[in-house]
Amino acid sequence: MRVMVFGKASGDSDGAPPTAEAFAAMDRFTEELVEAGVLVAAAGLKNTAEAKRVVTHGADHTVSDGPFAETRELVAGFSIWQVKDMDEALAWAKRGPNLTSGPSEIEIRPFYEAADLAEFLTPEELGAPRDGERGRLGVA
Repeated sequence: MRVMVFGKASGDSDGAPPTAEAFAAMDRFTEELVEAGVLVAAAGLKNTAEAKRVVTHGADHTVSDGPFAETRELVAGFSIWQVKDMDEALAWAKRGPNLTSGPSEIEIRPFYEAADLAEFLTPEELGAPRDGERGRLGVA
């Protein structure tokens, strides 16, 4: 099972670079994830002063420039993990360091897998991709 792990921004952390100690703690945790074969990808995000939001209403698109005020709803970083199940994802999440001086929050959400979308896919699309190919869902 693949999961997306969102590191949420906290009050003053809107993309602020981590402290040296926080970076070192995250680096150690990332190494553990790599050594266990769990980590697929990860990245931190710059602050929302460099961000854009696109809101679509029908055929209309409205673009807003950052920064954005509601930091509790912002994603500060992400990683993708390959785990057996949600229990394993939670166990890893509980081992992760707190990168802020106050409370922090992460959100873990499973990806749709081909079997979840079987009613929309042909039997060929449900089959495993061959070496080097990506399936319709971007899964190699």
